[in-house]
Formats: sequence, C-alpha cells, structure tokens
Amino acid sequence: METDLTTLAAGLAIGVGAIGPGLGIGILGGKAMEALGRNPEAAPVIQQNMILVIAFTEAIAIYALVIAIIILFVV
Repeated sequence: METDLTTLAAGLAIGVGAIGPGLGIGILGGKAMEALGRNPEAAPVIQQNMILVIAFTEAIAIYALVIAIIILFVV
C-alpha cells in the first residue's frame, strides 16, 4: 500500500511540475512568432532571447523530475 502512494505522489509531482513549463513554452513560442511576423528584422535578437527563456523554463521541469525521482527512491 505504501509503494502505491509513493508512486502516486511521484506521478503527481512530475505531472503538475510539467504543466507550467509546457504552457510557458507554448505561450512563449506563440508570442515569438507574433513578434517575428511584426518585425522580421529583429529575428536574431528575438530568437536568442527565446532560446534562453526556453532553457530556463525547461529547468523547472527538470527540477520537478528530480523531486519525483527523490520521492520514488528515497522516501
């Protein structure tokens, strides 16, 4: 019974922890494409900033994955 609850907790940790970065990257990509459509000359600056923010956003999902692994194997 206890292992069932730890598995559920780990699943919820990564599930909820992946929702935010998924939404954030989707919104970021949409707004970046909108900005490129309005000002194509600014493509290098927009692309550089977009890649940087995507990397930071993905780090949040990796933190959630680490927490889920800790819940599964340490607790």
